[in-house]
Order: sequence, then structure tokens, then C-alpha cells
Amino acid sequence: MPLAAGDGALLRFAADLRRLRDEAGKPAYRILSARAHYSIATLSGAAAGRRLPTLAVTLAYARACGGDETQWARRWHDVAAELAAELAAESAADEDEAGAGKPTEAPYVGLAAFRPDDSQWFFGREALVGEVMTRLAAQRFLGVFGASGSGKSSLLGAGLLARLRAENDRCQVITLTPGPHPLEETAIRLAFPARSTAARLYAEFTADPGNLHRTVRQIALQLGGDGEVVLVVDQFEEVFTVCRGQEERSGFIAALIAAARAPNSRCRVVIAVRTDFYPHCAEYAELAAALRDAQITVGPMSADELHRAIVRPAGQAGCRVEGTLLTALTAQAQGQVAVLPLLSHALLETWRRRRGNVLTLTGFQAAGGIEGSLAQTAEAFYAALDPGRQAIARHLFLRLTALGEGTEDTKRRITRGELVLLRVSSWRCHVAVSGLAS
Repeated sequence: MPLAAGDGALLRFAADLRRLRDEAGKPAYRILSARAHYSIATLSGAAAGRRLPTLAVTLAYARACGGDETQWARRWHDVAAELAAELAAESAADEDEAGAGKPTEAPYVGLAAFRPDDSQWFFGREALVGEVMTRLAAQRFLGVFGASGSGKSSLLGAGLLARLRAENDRCQVITLTPGPHPLEETAIRLAFPARSTAARLYAEFTADPGNLHRTVRQIALQLGGDGEVVLVVDQFEEVFTVCRGQEERSGFIAALIAAARAPNSRCRVVIAVRTDFYPHCAEYAELAAALRDAQITVGPMSADELHRAIVRPAGQAGCRVEGTLLTALTAQAQGQVAVLPLLSHALLETWRRRRGNVLTLTGFQAAGGIEGSLAQTAEAFYAALDPGRQAIARHLFLRLTALGEGTEDTKRRITRGELVLLRVSSWRCHVAVSGLAS
């Protein structure tokens, strides 16, 4: 029966699948099943129009009927995107009706690392957080090693820091990333709790790395009798990549070790380091000795951990994850050590395409999947920029990378002052930077 003008994309897609079968001589579904290696029910259901079949089923159907797989893949993505847009509009309307227009907070953080305030969405690393807490209680210096994308920053932010702040009111947690001048960055972070100035502390740390220990003791005394300072240094590899001064690098390492290992220490130090920079750490005798029995490795999540990381945030937000989606995500992510940022981004985009309160496989595939969702988001952002801002974005990305020397490349932070080098208006830079940050 011909479709009416008002019929949707799903019914048109199903009708075209049936037409493809007709053009192939209308083979019985028993024959198509043998060719496609899918059941008769799956293939007949694909052409029924009740729901969008998976991309794999669509391509198998097309292949069994002699269709062009490239054309049908493109067609499937177009339909999936159209359906996702309709579902997103329906979800937004439902939220407006139920919540008087108040926006719903996303339960996934995307590419960003989890922060302490995101702890309500942080699942899957409970055992590892407990191990870090136990080890830190027994040791004053601890190294957390893991590949890029393994979740070290999230483990420390939404795991360790959130637990320390919730369980110990006499613990001052200070976090920093080293940057090109790690001693200066340390002085800036400690100036306020030490009731001093960054300039004064920087001069003291430069003159004698042991002054960090003395400054931390002053801060701890303000917290009470058993108060302590936990100094968390994330992206410690920046000491070797963007800090070019050998003297400042050595002074920073010596200061951290002195603060943690002094006989009357009131400081515990945690450093998060990319695994491929372990040999760099071993080049410093004191650091190698401090890490000898003080390391934790962040590896890939197990199937059970992935299940919690995927399902529990959705449950916290009043949503649920479709079973087929959970199976697909677990299969693709299990054993992949650096997949967590991509997984989180794909989940965020799938959540934005959810159907009511359900995260679906169709929405996930429309977002581009684990590998394609980031590229799809980036391409959409870049295409929306005018040519001038596209040029700014290209220059920014070149400056945001520190090339590795015997290691993988690393990310590099830049100051707004460096944007002057682009020789464009501050407003155009602001627009491009704001878009990239969001």
C-alpha cells in the first residue's frame, strides 16, 4: 500500500527495504536469512516499519538483496538522525511539561574529567577509590599511573577528593597541575591557605625546596591538632613536557618529596602520571625511591565496572539504558584502556537523543557510536564557524599540543595572552574559545 504524505521517515525506510526485496525478485525470507545470516524474524521485522533496525541488520538485508551497502549505510544514518531529532524534541517537550521548563542536568560529563561536584554521577571505580584511600592513609607519597584516557583525573577528582572532603573536616585538599613553572603554580595554590602571597612563597620555594614542607605545616596547624594537607598533582607528566627549566623541575620534585617524607610531615602527596612517563620519573633518584612501593595502576574497567559506569548515572537521573545498548557499549569498551572519555562523550550524546527516559541503541548509533560521536560533534562545531573562526580554531589546536619526545604527544594549556599571536580581534578569539570549551 502506498505511503501517505504524512507518513514518517521510519515507514518510508521500511517501504524502501521492501521495494529493494521486490526488485531482487522477492526472494523468500528463508533465502534472505541464509544469505544475511540473520533470522527470518529479524529480517522481516526490519522491513515492517515498527522500529529502526540496527545498521548491521540493514546492511545485511541490503547485501542479501543485492543493494548498494554504502548507499544504505548513508540512508540509515540519515533516518537515525531524523528519528533522534524527533525523539529529542519529544523529550524536551516532556521535560517542559513535567518540570515547568527547568533544564535536566546531564548524568554524563562527556570529554571532561569528573570533578568533586560530579561525584553523584561517578560510578565503576569504587574499588579503586577505596584502594587509593587505604594506601594514602598508610603512605605519605603515592603515584597513580595510567594511560591517557584511563580516568586518572576522574579517579582523583570525583573519587579521592570527594571522599576526603566528605569524610575528613581536618583535611585541606589542594590540587594543581604543574604547567611550565611548577614551583610558581604551587606557590599560587598555597598562597591563600598559607595567608601569604604567591610571590613570597615562590621565592621561598625556589631558594629552598624544603620550604614547601614548612609552609604546609603552617597550613595544617590552622586545621587543628591532627590536621593534614593533601597535595594532589594531576598531569604530573607536564613536569617533563612543558616545564623546560631543569632547575625548577628538580626543585619541584625535591619539594614534593621533602613535604611528604620529612619526619614531622603534615602532608600527603598524590601524583597522577601517564604510564609512558614512568621512565622519566625513574631518572630522578629520590622520586624513583619514593615510588618504589607507592604505586597504583589505573587499568581498563571490568565488565561489571562498565555496567555501573553506564547504567547508574542514568538511573540517578531517572532514566534507564536499553539492554541492547548496554550490551553494545560493554562489548566495544571492555578491555580498552583509553576509551573512557570517548565512552562518556558517546553516552552524553546518546542521552541528548534519548526516547522519553530511555537511552536507546538507535540514539547511540545516530550519535556516531563510541568512535564516531566525537568526530561528529567536532565536525558540526567546526562547520558552524565562519572561515575566520575556523582558522582561529586550527591555530588553537596546534598550540594545545605538546609534541612528545619518545612518548605520545600531550595536551598543553595556553594562556589568553598567547592568543595575541593569532593577530585577530579578541572578540573573535573569545567566541572560538568559548565554543571549543563548551
